[in-house]
Amino acid sequence: MLPPRNPDQILKARGADTRPEGRFEMHRRERESDGWDIPEEAHLLRTEVVTEQPRSIITRNSSPDIAFDRSINPYRGCEHGCVYCYARPSHAYLGLSPGLDFETRITAKPDAARLLERELARPSYRPAPIALGTNTDPYQPVESRLAIMPGILRVLRDWNHPATLVTRGQTVLRDLDLWAEMAAKDQAAVGVSVTTLDAGLARALEPRAPAPATRLRMIRDLSRAGVLVRVMVAPVIPVLTEPEIEAILAAAREAGATTASMIPLRLPHEVAPLFRDWLDRHRPGMAAHVMNRVQAMRGGRDNDPRFGHRFRGEGVEAQLALQRFRLARRRLGYREGGPPLDCSRFGPPPRAGDQLSLF
Repeated sequence: MLPPRNPDQILKARGADTRPEGRFEMHRRERESDGWDIPEEAHLLRTEVVTEQPRSIITRNSSPDIAFDRSINPYRGCEHGCVYCYARPSHAYLGLSPGLDFETRITAKPDAARLLERELARPSYRPAPIALGTNTDPYQPVESRLAIMPGILRVLRDWNHPATLVTRGQTVLRDLDLWAEMAAKDQAAVGVSVTTLDAGLARALEPRAPAPATRLRMIRDLSRAGVLVRVMVAPVIPVLTEPEIEAILAAAREAGATTASMIPLRLPHEVAPLFRDWLDRHRPGMAAHVMNRVQAMRGGRDNDPRFGHRFRGEGVEAQLALQRFRLARRRLGYREGGPPLDCSRFGPPPRAGDQLSLF
C-alpha cells in the first residue's frame, strides 16, 4: 500500500503520484490531522537540481547480462518520470523516495568532463566503449540548461575513445555534430528507446519524455548524420505496448534505425508498487490482466532479478514476444548486431608545443 499523495502539492506531468519510502528507511511517515483546520495553499511541485562533486565519473560493472563494463551517468534521477523506470530504486541509496523524488530531485555532475579526462589520462587505463545513460537519461530536460554532455563528448572525441548512448531525449540533436564526428571514426552508436507509438499512452507512461513522433525524428536525424542507431523496443509491457512490437520496428526502420533490441518490463524493488499504482490510476480495467501477464513472464512474481532472466523473461509469454520480435526484425532488414566500435586510435590529444612526428 502506497502512502496517500500530499494534497498540498499540485502534480503536473509526473509519473509517480506519491513518495513511498525507500527500502533502506527504518521509519515511515504518515499524514495525520492535528485538529487544526487551517487551509494551506496548494503549490505546483517543481523539479529541484543540486550538484555533486564525485571523485570519479566512470562506473565499472561485471554483470554477465550487460555488454559493457563501464558507464557514465551525468545525473542521478530523471525528470522524464517514466513510471516503469528500473533506475528508480537507485534513489533509495540517497535516502530519497524512488517515487516523486526520483523525478523531481535531480543530482547533476557538472565536473564530469574534467573527471573523465583525468581518468582517461591514467597510464593504467585501457580503452573499451563507455556506455552513456545506463541508469538515467543524460539528455533529460535539465541537460538543455546545464549542458554537461557536450563536454563529455569533446573529451571522448579528442581522445578517440568510443562511446554508446541510450536516450529518449531530443536534446541529443543539439550535439549532433559531435556524435557525427565520432561516428565517422566508428566510435559512436546511439540507442533510442521507443516504448509505444500511441502519443496518449506515452504521455501517461513517460510524462516528460518526448512524444513518439519526436523520437522517430531523432532516429531519422541521427542516421542521416551517419550515426549508427539502434531502436530499443523497451520496455515491452504486456497488454499495453506488447501488441505494437512490429509497428514500432517498422516505423523505426523507415526512420533509419539499423539495429534493434527488446526488453520485457522489469519491476525491481520499489518499481512494482509504483507501477501497480499507475495502473490503478490510468488503466484500472486492465490492471489485473497486465500484472497477470507480467507474472507469467517472471515465474509468478512481479520481478525476477536473476542474471540471464531479468532481461529476457521466461515461459510461453516471453518466448512468443521474443519470436515475434525476431521475425519482424529479420523481415524488416535489421542487422543482428552493429559493427564493433574502434578502440585502436585511443590516445591523448596533441597539445600546444608537442613535438610532431615525421611518421
